[in-house]
Amino acid sequence: MHNGGMDPLPGLVGFAAALRAAGVACGPDRVRAFLAAAAALGLPRLYWAGRLTLCAEPDDLPRYDAAFRAWFGGEVPRPPARPVAPRPRRSTLAALTGAAGSGADDAPHPGASDVEVLRRRDVSGLTAAERAHLRELIERLRAEPPKRPAFRRRPDRRGTLDADRVLRAMRATGEPVRLPRERAGVRPRRVVLLVDVSGSMRPYADTLLRFAHIVARRMPTEVFTLGTRLTRLTRHLRQRDPELALAAAARAVPDFAGGTRLGETLRAFLDRWGQRGIARGAVVVLFSDGWERGDPALLGEQAARLSRLAHRVLWANPHAGSADYAPVQSGIAAALPHIDRLLAGHSLAALDELLREVRRA
Repeated sequence: MHNGGMDPLPGLVGFAAALRAAGVACGPDRVRAFLAAAAALGLPRLYWAGRLTLCAEPDDLPRYDAAFRAWFGGEVPRPPARPVAPRPRRSTLAALTGAAGSGADDAPHPGASDVEVLRRRDVSGLTAAERAHLRELIERLRAEPPKRPAFRRRPDRRGTLDADRVLRAMRATGEPVRLPRERAGVRPRRVVLLVDVSGSMRPYADTLLRFAHIVARRMPTEVFTLGTRLTRLTRHLRQRDPELALAAAARAVPDFAGGTRLGETLRAFLDRWGQRGIARGAVVVLFSDGWERGDPALLGEQAARLSRLAHRVLWANPHAGSADYAPVQSGIAAALPHIDRLLAGHSLAALDELLREVRRA
Protein backbone atom coordinates (compact mmCIF):
# COMPACT_ATOMS: atom_id res chain seq x y z
CA MET A 1 0.00 0.00 0.00
CA HIS A 2 1.29 3.47 -0.77
CA ASN A 3 0.67 4.88 2.69
CA GLY A 4 3.28 3.34 4.93
CA GLY A 5 2.24 5.10 8.17
CA MET A 6 -0.10 3.97 10.89
CA ASP A 7 -3.07 6.08 9.74
CA PRO A 8 -4.55 4.59 6.52
CA LEU A 9 -6.73 7.66 5.83
CA PRO A 10 -4.27 9.48 3.50
CA GLY A 11 -3.81 6.33 1.47
CA LEU A 12 -7.56 5.80 1.09
CA VAL A 13 -8.15 9.41 0.07
CA GLY A 14 -5.25 9.17 -2.36
CA PHE A 15 -6.77 6.02 -3.86
CA ALA A 16 -10.07 7.89 -4.39
CA ALA A 17 -8.15 10.67 -6.15
CA ALA A 18 -6.40 8.11 -8.37
CA LEU A 19 -9.78 6.58 -9.14
CA ARG A 20 -11.13 9.98 -10.25
CA ALA A 21 -8.09 10.41 -12.49
CA ALA A 22 -8.96 7.03 -14.04
CA GLY A 23 -12.40 8.33 -15.05
CA VAL A 24 -14.64 7.20 -12.17
CA ALA A 25 -16.92 10.02 -10.99
CA CYS A 26 -16.53 9.55 -7.20
CA GLY A 27 -17.32 12.85 -5.52
CA PRO A 28 -16.91 13.88 -1.87
CA ASP A 29 -20.11 12.10 -0.78
CA ARG A 30 -18.92 8.80 -2.22
CA VAL A 31 -15.45 9.25 -0.70
CA ARG A 32 -16.98 9.84 2.75
CA ALA A 33 -19.14 6.73 2.34
CA PHE A 34 -16.01 4.79 1.30
CA LEU A 35 -14.08 5.89 4.40
CA ALA A 36 -17.01 4.98 6.66
CA ALA A 37 -17.39 1.57 5.00
CA ALA A 38 -13.65 0.90 5.23
CA ALA A 39 -13.71 1.73 8.96
CA ALA A 40 -16.69 -0.56 9.51
CA LEU A 41 -15.51 -3.52 7.40
CA GLY A 42 -11.77 -3.30 8.02
CA LEU A 43 -8.83 -3.56 5.61
CA PRO A 44 -9.44 -7.24 4.63
CA ARG A 45 -12.71 -6.13 2.98
CA LEU A 46 -11.39 -2.82 1.65
CA TYR A 47 -11.90 -3.89 -1.99
CA TRP A 48 -15.62 -4.49 -1.50
CA ALA A 49 -16.06 -1.34 0.60
CA GLY A 50 -14.68 0.74 -2.27
CA ARG A 51 -16.47 -1.13 -5.02
CA LEU A 52 -19.88 -0.68 -3.36
CA THR A 53 -19.42 3.00 -2.49
CA LEU A 54 -17.17 4.51 -5.19
CA CYS A 55 -18.61 2.88 -8.34
CA ALA A 56 -21.86 4.22 -9.80
CA GLU A 57 -22.02 2.55 -13.25
CA PRO A 58 -21.11 -0.91 -14.62
CA ASP A 59 -18.45 0.79 -16.76
CA ASP A 60 -16.72 1.92 -13.55
CA LEU A 61 -15.88 -1.63 -12.44
CA PRO A 62 -12.94 -2.36 -14.82
CA ARG A 63 -11.41 1.04 -14.02
CA TYR A 64 -11.88 0.41 -10.31
CA ASP A 65 -10.16 -3.00 -10.52
CA ALA A 66 -7.22 -1.57 -12.45
CA ALA A 67 -6.80 1.35 -10.02
CA PHE A 68 -7.11 -0.91 -6.98
CA ARG A 69 -4.50 -3.30 -8.36
CA ALA A 70 -2.11 -0.43 -9.16
CA TRP A 71 -2.58 1.38 -5.84
CA PHE A 72 -2.68 -1.45 -3.32
CA GLY A 73 -0.95 -4.23 -5.28
CA GLY A 74 -1.87 -7.90 -5.29
CA GLU A 75 -4.76 -9.62 -7.00
CA VAL A 76 -8.26 -8.22 -7.20
CA PRO A 77 -10.72 -10.38 -5.22
CA ARG A 78 -13.03 -12.44 -7.37
CA PRO A 79 -16.79 -11.94 -6.90
CA PRO A 80 -18.80 -14.95 -5.75
CA ALA A 81 -20.46 -17.08 -8.40
CA ARG A 82 -23.75 -15.63 -9.53
CA PRO A 83 -26.93 -17.65 -9.95
CA VAL A 84 -28.21 -18.33 -13.44
CA ALA A 85 -29.83 -15.18 -14.83
CA PRO A 86 -33.62 -15.34 -15.20
CA ARG A 87 -35.26 -15.21 -18.59
CA PRO A 88 -35.65 -11.64 -19.92
CA ARG A 89 -38.86 -9.91 -18.89
CA ARG A 90 -41.40 -9.15 -21.57
CA SER A 91 -42.29 -5.48 -21.69
CA THR A 92 -45.88 -4.35 -21.41
CA LEU A 93 -45.59 -2.34 -24.60
CA ALA A 94 -44.22 -5.34 -26.49
CA ALA A 95 -47.23 -7.31 -25.33
CA LEU A 96 -49.56 -4.57 -26.56
CA THR A 97 -47.91 -4.43 -29.96
CA GLY A 98 -47.48 -8.19 -30.35
CA ALA A 99 -43.73 -7.62 -30.69
CA ALA A 100 -42.64 -10.57 -28.58
CA GLY A 101 -43.55 -14.21 -28.88
CA SER A 102 -43.38 -17.18 -26.55
CA GLY A 103 -40.54 -18.87 -28.43
CA ALA A 104 -38.31 -15.85 -29.08
CA ASP A 105 -35.79 -16.61 -26.34
CA ASP A 106 -35.18 -20.18 -27.52
CA ALA A 107 -34.38 -19.26 -31.13
CA PRO A 108 -30.71 -19.20 -32.18
CA HIS A 109 -29.12 -15.84 -32.90
CA PRO A 110 -28.32 -15.15 -36.54
CA GLY A 111 -24.78 -14.95 -37.86
CA ALA A 112 -22.92 -11.85 -39.05
CA SER A 113 -24.40 -11.84 -42.56
CA ASP A 114 -27.86 -12.48 -41.15
CA VAL A 115 -27.41 -9.58 -38.73
CA GLU A 116 -26.84 -7.19 -41.64
CA VAL A 117 -29.99 -8.50 -43.33
CA LEU A 118 -31.90 -8.07 -40.07
CA ARG A 119 -30.63 -4.50 -39.73
CA ARG A 120 -32.25 -3.60 -43.06
CA ARG A 121 -35.51 -5.50 -42.62
CA ASP A 122 -38.73 -3.57 -42.04
CA VAL A 123 -39.52 -3.86 -38.33
CA SER A 124 -43.22 -4.47 -38.98
CA GLY A 125 -42.47 -7.76 -40.76
CA LEU A 126 -40.12 -9.38 -38.25
CA THR A 127 -40.82 -12.64 -36.48
CA ALA A 128 -40.82 -12.93 -32.68
CA ALA A 129 -37.27 -14.35 -32.70
CA GLU A 130 -36.01 -11.59 -34.98
CA ARG A 131 -37.60 -8.95 -32.76
CA ALA A 132 -35.89 -10.46 -29.73
CA HIS A 133 -32.49 -10.19 -31.43
CA LEU A 134 -33.31 -6.72 -32.72
CA ARG A 135 -33.74 -5.54 -29.13
CA GLU A 136 -30.15 -6.58 -28.44
CA LEU A 137 -28.90 -4.77 -31.55
CA ILE A 138 -30.70 -1.57 -30.54
CA GLU A 139 -28.68 -1.56 -27.30
CA ARG A 140 -25.47 -1.37 -29.37
CA LEU A 141 -26.41 1.73 -31.35
CA ARG A 142 -23.91 4.58 -31.13
CA ALA A 143 -25.89 7.47 -29.67
CA GLU A 144 -23.78 10.64 -29.41
CA PRO A 145 -25.29 14.11 -28.98
CA PRO A 146 -24.91 16.92 -31.50
CA LYS A 147 -22.70 19.78 -30.34
CA ARG A 148 -23.29 23.50 -30.00
CA PRO A 149 -20.87 26.36 -29.22
CA ALA A 150 -20.40 27.09 -25.52
CA PHE A 151 -19.99 30.55 -24.02
CA ARG A 152 -16.85 29.54 -22.14
CA ARG A 153 -13.59 28.94 -23.96
CA ARG A 154 -11.19 26.14 -23.02
CA PRO A 155 -7.40 26.12 -22.71
CA ASP A 156 -5.76 24.54 -25.75
CA ARG A 157 -2.10 24.34 -26.78
CA ARG A 158 -2.90 24.94 -30.45
CA GLY A 159 -5.68 27.46 -30.06
CA THR A 160 -5.70 31.22 -30.33
CA LEU A 161 -3.85 33.44 -27.86
CA ASP A 162 -5.71 33.95 -24.56
CA ALA A 163 -5.27 37.72 -24.13
CA ASP A 164 -6.86 37.86 -20.66
CA ARG A 165 -4.52 35.25 -19.20
CA VAL A 166 -1.52 36.90 -20.87
CA LEU A 167 -2.38 40.25 -19.26
CA ARG A 168 -2.91 38.65 -15.84
CA ALA A 169 0.47 36.93 -16.10
CA MET A 170 2.15 40.18 -17.09
CA ARG A 171 0.62 42.02 -14.13
CA ALA A 172 1.77 39.27 -11.77
CA THR A 173 5.32 38.65 -13.04
CA GLY A 174 6.13 41.50 -15.39
CA GLU A 175 6.22 39.26 -18.44
CA PRO A 176 4.48 36.00 -19.29
CA VAL A 177 6.62 32.88 -18.93
CA ARG A 178 4.54 31.16 -21.59
CA LEU A 179 1.77 32.25 -23.89
CA PRO A 180 -1.54 30.59 -22.89
CA ARG A 181 -3.87 29.67 -25.70
CA GLU A 182 -7.54 28.77 -25.87
CA ARG A 183 -10.24 27.48 -28.19
CA ALA A 184 -13.98 27.76 -28.40
CA GLY A 185 -15.76 25.29 -26.14
CA VAL A 186 -18.66 23.04 -27.11
CA ARG A 187 -21.55 21.56 -25.22
CA PRO A 188 -24.20 18.95 -26.06
CA ARG A 189 -27.24 20.18 -27.96
CA ARG A 190 -30.62 19.01 -26.73
CA VAL A 191 -32.52 16.39 -28.75
CA VAL A 192 -36.33 16.14 -28.71
CA LEU A 193 -38.08 12.96 -29.88
CA LEU A 194 -41.79 13.12 -30.77
CA VAL A 195 -43.13 9.59 -31.31
CA ASP A 196 -46.49 8.97 -33.00
CA VAL A 197 -48.22 6.08 -31.14
CA SER A 198 -51.43 6.02 -33.16
CA GLY A 199 -52.96 2.84 -34.58
CA SER A 200 -51.17 3.12 -37.93
CA MET A 201 -47.78 3.29 -36.13
CA ARG A 202 -48.50 0.33 -33.87
CA PRO A 203 -46.09 -2.13 -35.63
CA TYR A 204 -43.20 0.29 -35.00
CA ALA A 205 -44.07 1.59 -31.52
CA ASP A 206 -42.04 -0.91 -29.47
CA THR A 207 -38.89 -0.46 -31.58
CA LEU A 208 -39.16 3.34 -31.63
CA LEU A 209 -39.62 3.60 -27.87
CA ARG A 210 -36.67 1.25 -27.30
CA PHE A 211 -34.68 3.54 -29.59
CA ALA A 212 -35.91 6.55 -27.58
CA HIS A 213 -34.81 4.80 -24.37
CA ILE A 214 -31.26 4.42 -25.69
CA VAL A 215 -31.11 8.05 -26.81
CA ALA A 216 -32.57 9.37 -23.55
CA ARG A 217 -30.00 7.40 -21.53
CA ARG A 218 -26.99 8.66 -23.51
CA MET A 219 -27.61 12.30 -24.39
CA PRO A 220 -29.71 15.30 -23.22
CA THR A 221 -33.09 14.25 -24.58
CA GLU A 222 -36.79 14.93 -24.11
CA VAL A 223 -39.29 12.29 -25.30
CA PHE A 224 -43.01 12.82 -25.98
CA THR A 225 -45.66 10.63 -27.58
CA LEU A 226 -48.26 12.01 -29.99
CA GLY A 227 -51.67 10.52 -30.69
CA THR A 228 -54.96 11.96 -29.59
CA ARG A 229 -53.07 13.66 -26.73
CA LEU A 230 -49.53 14.58 -25.70
CA THR A 231 -47.63 12.52 -23.13
CA ARG A 232 -44.16 13.26 -21.75
CA LEU A 233 -42.07 10.08 -21.28
CA THR A 234 -38.64 11.54 -20.46
CA ARG A 235 -38.64 10.46 -16.82
CA HIS A 236 -39.97 6.98 -17.58
CA LEU A 237 -37.38 6.25 -20.28
CA ARG A 238 -34.38 7.30 -18.19
CA GLN A 239 -34.56 4.11 -16.17
CA ARG A 240 -31.57 1.89 -16.90
CA ASP A 241 -33.48 -1.35 -17.46
CA PRO A 242 -35.18 -1.18 -20.90
CA GLU A 243 -37.99 -3.54 -19.92
CA LEU A 244 -38.87 -1.54 -16.81
CA ALA A 245 -38.61 1.69 -18.81
CA LEU A 246 -40.97 0.45 -21.53
CA ALA A 247 -43.40 -0.98 -19.01
CA ALA A 248 -43.53 2.42 -17.28
CA ALA A 249 -44.00 4.13 -20.65
CA ALA A 250 -46.86 1.78 -21.56
CA ARG A 251 -48.65 2.61 -18.31
CA ALA A 252 -48.17 6.35 -18.91
CA VAL A 253 -49.53 6.47 -22.50
CA PRO A 254 -53.35 6.49 -22.37
CA ASP A 255 -53.93 6.82 -26.12
CA PHE A 256 -51.75 4.00 -27.44
CA ALA A 257 -52.92 2.67 -30.83
CA GLY A 258 -55.68 5.28 -30.99
CA GLY A 259 -56.33 8.07 -33.45
CA THR A 260 -53.93 10.67 -34.86
CA ARG A 261 -54.23 14.38 -34.21
CA LEU A 262 -50.70 15.51 -34.96
CA GLY A 263 -51.58 19.17 -35.38
CA GLU A 264 -53.35 19.43 -32.02
CA THR A 265 -50.73 17.46 -30.08
CA LEU A 266 -47.87 19.34 -31.72
CA ARG A 267 -49.57 22.61 -30.77
CA ALA A 268 -49.92 21.32 -27.18
CA PHE A 269 -46.20 20.49 -27.14
CA LEU A 270 -45.20 23.92 -28.43
CA ASP A 271 -47.55 25.83 -26.11
CA ARG A 272 -46.60 23.94 -22.95
CA TRP A 273 -42.99 22.86 -23.54
CA GLY A 274 -41.43 23.95 -26.82
CA GLN A 275 -42.06 27.69 -26.64
CA ARG A 276 -40.75 27.78 -23.07
CA GLY A 277 -37.34 26.44 -23.99
CA ILE A 278 -37.29 22.69 -24.70
CA ALA A 279 -37.42 23.12 -28.49
CA ARG A 280 -35.29 26.26 -28.68
CA GLY A 281 -32.05 25.43 -30.47
CA ALA A 282 -32.77 21.69 -30.24
CA VAL A 283 -32.67 18.94 -32.85
CA VAL A 284 -36.28 17.74 -33.06
CA VAL A 285 -37.12 14.34 -34.56
CA LEU A 286 -40.75 13.49 -35.36
CA PHE A 287 -41.53 9.79 -35.87
CA SER A 288 -44.79 9.42 -37.79
CA ASP A 289 -46.27 8.01 -40.99
CA GLY A 290 -48.03 11.33 -41.63
CA TRP A 291 -51.66 10.16 -41.40
CA GLU A 292 -53.66 13.00 -39.85
CA ARG A 293 -57.29 12.79 -38.74
CA GLY A 294 -57.37 16.44 -37.74
CA ASP A 295 -56.86 19.56 -39.82
CA PRO A 296 -53.71 19.26 -41.99
CA ALA A 297 -53.48 23.07 -42.18
CA LEU A 298 -53.11 23.19 -38.39
CA LEU A 299 -50.24 20.70 -38.59
CA GLY A 300 -48.56 22.86 -41.22
CA GLU A 301 -48.88 25.94 -39.01
CA GLN A 302 -47.42 24.15 -35.99
CA ALA A 303 -44.58 22.66 -38.05
CA ALA A 304 -43.73 26.20 -39.15
CA ARG A 305 -43.67 27.30 -35.49
CA LEU A 306 -41.42 24.39 -34.62
CA SER A 307 -38.98 25.15 -37.45
CA ARG A 308 -38.59 28.71 -36.17
CA LEU A 309 -37.70 27.47 -32.68
CA ALA A 310 -35.57 24.41 -33.37
CA HIS A 311 -32.05 24.16 -34.74
CA ARG A 312 -33.12 21.36 -37.10
CA VAL A 313 -36.36 19.44 -37.61
CA LEU A 314 -36.14 15.86 -38.92
CA TRP A 315 -39.09 13.64 -39.84
CA ALA A 316 -38.58 9.86 -39.70
CA ASN A 317 -41.33 8.08 -41.66
CA PRO A 318 -41.42 4.25 -41.71
CA HIS A 319 -42.90 4.29 -45.22
CA ALA A 320 -40.08 6.46 -46.58
CA GLY A 321 -37.89 3.36 -46.75
CA SER A 322 -39.89 2.12 -49.73
CA ALA A 323 -38.49 2.93 -53.18
CA ASP A 324 -41.90 4.02 -54.51
CA TYR A 325 -42.85 6.14 -51.51
CA ALA A 326 -44.21 9.66 -52.11
CA PRO A 327 -45.06 12.06 -49.24
CA VAL A 328 -48.69 12.54 -50.24
CA GLN A 329 -50.38 11.82 -46.90
CA SER A 330 -52.28 14.87 -45.71
CA GLY A 331 -50.22 15.44 -42.58
CA ILE A 332 -46.73 15.09 -43.99
CA ALA A 333 -47.62 17.00 -47.15
CA ALA A 334 -48.65 19.98 -45.01
CA ALA A 335 -45.56 19.81 -42.78
CA LEU A 336 -42.95 18.96 -45.41
CA PRO A 337 -42.09 22.58 -46.40
CA HIS A 338 -41.00 23.21 -42.80
CA ILE A 339 -38.94 20.01 -42.36
CA ASP A 340 -35.16 20.07 -42.81
CA ARG A 341 -34.96 16.44 -43.91
CA LEU A 342 -37.30 13.50 -44.41
CA LEU A 343 -35.73 10.16 -43.42
CA ALA A 344 -36.76 6.53 -43.32
CA GLY A 345 -37.61 5.04 -39.93
CA HIS A 346 -38.56 1.47 -40.76
CA SER A 347 -35.42 -0.50 -39.83
CA LEU A 348 -32.45 -0.58 -37.52
CA ALA A 349 -30.18 0.64 -40.33
CA ALA A 350 -32.52 3.60 -40.88
CA LEU A 351 -32.42 4.45 -37.16
CA ASP A 352 -28.62 4.22 -37.23
CA GLU A 353 -28.56 6.66 -40.14
CA LEU A 354 -30.92 8.92 -38.21
CA LEU A 355 -28.46 8.98 -35.30
CA ARG A 356 -25.68 10.01 -37.68
CA GLU A 357 -27.89 12.78 -39.04
CA VAL A 358 -28.62 13.98 -35.50
CA ARG A 359 -24.89 13.90 -34.69
CA ARG A 360 -24.07 15.97 -37.81
CA ALA A 361 -26.65 18.59 -36.80
